[in-house]
Amino acid sequence: MSKKKGKTPIQPVSGTKVPRFAGASTFARLPELRDVESCDVAIVGVPFDAGTSYRPGARFGPQSIRQASRHLRTNYHPAYDSEPFLEQQVADAGDITCNPFNINESVKQIQKAATDLLSKVGGIISMGGDHTIALPLLRSVNKKNNGPVALVHFDAHLDTWDTYFGAPYTHGTPFRRAREEKLFLEDHSMHVGIRGPLYSREDLKNDAEFGFKIIHCDEFQTEGIDKIVKRIRDRVGNNPLYLSIDIDVLDPSHAPGTGTPEIAGMTTREIVNVLRGLAGLKLISADVVEVSPAYDHAELTSLAAATIVYELTNLFAKKST
Repeated sequence: MSKKKGKTPIQPVSGTKVPRFAGASTFARLPELRDVESCDVAIVGVPFDAGTSYRPGARFGPQSIRQASRHLRTNYHPAYDSEPFLEQQVADAGDITCNPFNINESVKQIQKAATDLLSKVGGIISMGGDHTIALPLLRSVNKKNNGPVALVHFDAHLDTWDTYFGAPYTHGTPFRRAREEKLFLEDHSMHVGIRGPLYSREDLKNDAEFGFKIIHCDEFQTEGIDKIVKRIRDRVGNNPLYLSIDIDVLDPSHAPGTGTPEIAGMTTREIVNVLRGLAGLKLISADVVEVSPAYDHAELTSLAAATIVYELTNLFAKKST
């Protein structure tokens, strides 16, 4: 149980006792889920990338994020005034097994595994994997929440295509399917970081009809972090929140290791400060996806993703109830 519930959580191996390049291979060297009595937040890998449209390799994302997370100092976060692994029990739940040759079967496997996991823990942070995984994860979150949630989607791309080469389940279609299934609250959801050319004018028209508002990446230059954060908070309101973060929302100079990079993106400073501005919202689960380590350099992308996952654990520690 968490410290909030009267019992001190099992914490990660201390970097002052075991060098950070050694020890357990879990995220930030956290305990495994099987080794804790109960769990507030589970971190789980989803090594699936059969839905990619350009560069593959996100199936190796979870392990590369875990490896980069060794670098993090996780005891205390001054921006939140938080000790996230002391204030709540966080554990690594390993990876969800997916069929790499059958997208439909994988979607069902992810949904079942996430649903089972959410029956045992307070919330999950999923490490992808490509963005296809957001659909089965949202289905599972809806089941736990007994209804739709506010969705804030950080991405260079809308991911609301209908099909791609006739396929309904790809990393470009999860939020079209989610809208068809009424998995998110249309008046409380938005995209953040969208940029670049599109296939058609209809892409933006359709997206608006699905209930999304958009914060374009260029608006970070004209509005600044504080106004962006206010727009997100006003949009989400007091609703339960799901965060879906595609690492390609970052500029390729900050995250080259991804499947569909787009220039003129967010900086790592911008994304962590936006996330910090969301402290106190009702975060119930999240994903960080599209890390493709084969295209990375010096662990830039993996470290960015690992840091974002750690930021999310702090948001869980500071969420409203």
